Order: sequence, then C-alpha cells, then structure tokens
Amino acid sequence: MNISVVVPLYNEAESLPELHSWIKRIMNENNFTYEIIFVSDGSTDNSWEVIEKLSKEDNAVKGIKFRRNYGKSPALHMGFEKAEGDVVITMDADLQDSPDEIPELYKMITEEGYDLVSGWKQKRYDPKTKTIPTKLFNATARKVTGIKLHDFNCGLKAYRKDVVKSIEVYGDMHRYIPYLAKSAGFTKIGEKVVQHQARKYGVTKFGLDRFVNGYLDLLTLWFFNKFAVKPMHFFGLLGSLMFILGFISVIVVGAHKLISMWSGSDYRLVTESPYFYLALTAMIIGTLLFLAGFLGELVARNSQERNKYNVEKEI
Repeated sequence: MNISVVVPLYNEAESLPELHSWIKRIMNENNFTYEIIFVSDGSTDNSWEVIEKLSKEDNAVKGIKFRRNYGKSPALHMGFEKAEGDVVITMDADLQDSPDEIPELYKMITEEGYDLVSGWKQKRYDPKTKTIPTKLFNATARKVTGIKLHDFNCGLKAYRKDVVKSIEVYGDMHRYIPYLAKSAGFTKIGEKVVQHQARKYGVTKFGLDRFVNGYLDLLTLWFFNKFAVKPMHFFGLLGSLMFILGFISVIVVGAHKLISMWSGSDYRLVTESPYFYLALTAMIIGTLLFLAGFLGELVARNSQERNKYNVEKEI
C-alpha cells in the first residue's frame, strides 16, 4: 500500500464527507493505493455515524472511536499503530489542510529520501492572537531542538513508515513529532510550503493554553532526551557543585571566626552569620540532588527502555 492518511478529529461531522471525497479524488488521479484512518477522539456529535457511512461506501475508509476525549497525540498514536502504508500522511479534519499537497509530499519521501516532511503554512488565515504566539513558539522550538522548521505544529505532515513505528506520541507531544523522530535517529527532516485554508465548518478546538503547555512539553522532551538514561549526569553534577560550594562557604565562615579570635578582634558566633545558613542550605540541597540522581540511576537501570535502540538494518 502506498499511502495511509491518518485524520484525528473531534466534532467535525460536517467536514468529513467533503474531506473524504477530496482525498479520494487525489488518490485516484495519481493511482495511489491507500487507506484513510479517521480517529474520532471522543466526538460528541455524529462524527462516528458519518465515518461508519463512509466506510460502507468506500473500503479504503477505516475508523477508530475513543470512548472519551484524550487529545490529538493519543489519536495520532493509535492511527500510527494501525497504518499500513509505506508513507503516512497526517492532516486535520477541518479542511484547513489541503489534500492536493499529498502527491508532492509522497514524492519527497519516496524519491527525495526524506524521513519526515512537515508542512509550512506560510500564509495563514488565522487571527493575530494565534499567529503571533505561534511564531514565538516556533522560534523557541527551533532554538531548543536544532531543527530548522517554520511550523512545528502544522497538522499536515508526511512520514516514512519506519518513523511512525519507531516513536511514541503521548500527552501533547504531537507538536514535537519532528524532535521525537530526530531523537530516534531519523535526521533527514524537510519542509514544504503548503496551502492553508480558512475554516469552513465549526470552531477551533484549541485555546491559548496550548502555548503554555507547549513550552512545558518542550522542556520535558529536551530534558528526557538529554538525561533520561543518565540522570546522574544532571542531578549528580549539579548536586556535587552545590555541596562543594556550600562546604567551602562553611569553611570560610569558620576560618573568619578563628582569625578574628586569634587577632583579638570582635567576632560573632558562627550561627549568628546568615552566610552559615546559606552554606548549610546549599549543602543540604546538593545532597538531595545527588540522591535524586542516584535514585534516577536505579530506576533507569531497571527500566525496560534502557537498552532499546532503533536498529535500521541487520545482516
């Protein structure tokens, strides 16, 4: 099978028939063998009834229905598990992503050798309250991940099958699938300018809180990518530095008192100095951080993921 199209959706019943007809036309015009996997993420409208009807009319249509709303990442993850095509295309169900882009995306994967191609909605039909935070978010993501993409959160993406079978999308990590792919060893990541269309039906399902959550998720991914297997390298180093700094400070405070006593100058008790308590606090925090790193190492040692690597080929 050439292509699997994975479409996560939440209350998009009105747009599904038009989206299906559009995808089907593009596939037939290019003689692609394909499947369309609609993932209803706990929709409360009649989206599932529409999917059932489409599946009876077209054998290429498959559907997955969640009992409740889990989010876009779990929906994508389930779609990736079921996908059988050599190239997996993801797009939103609101008709803002154009299926006309599919042939070129497929070509970039199969002929140009990309592992992942992300869409870039260079011209957007969104309000300024959405586009300005999006630009700031993408700039931060480029800096942290080292991946030069303009639009990390674009729903229209193409993947080599190996990519979607090698990564786990969870929480709200769908924004960072390129970073997940890069961490798994798929480094040939490209970008394509795609057409963005104004929403035709319904309303957006995302609020401004996604930008706050997005930054937190980015920090989480960066930290786990760097230190998940070797937590002592972070906590142990930081804890050791703080403990040494605190210990040296205690010595300095004590030495200052001894020098004052020896020279006959006025002196205060060590416990009357605020620096003593700051140094003691630094030593305690340093010890706790070191213990956190040690416990993290114990957890990592017993983790089933500690020796899980992405093998490309084997003879």
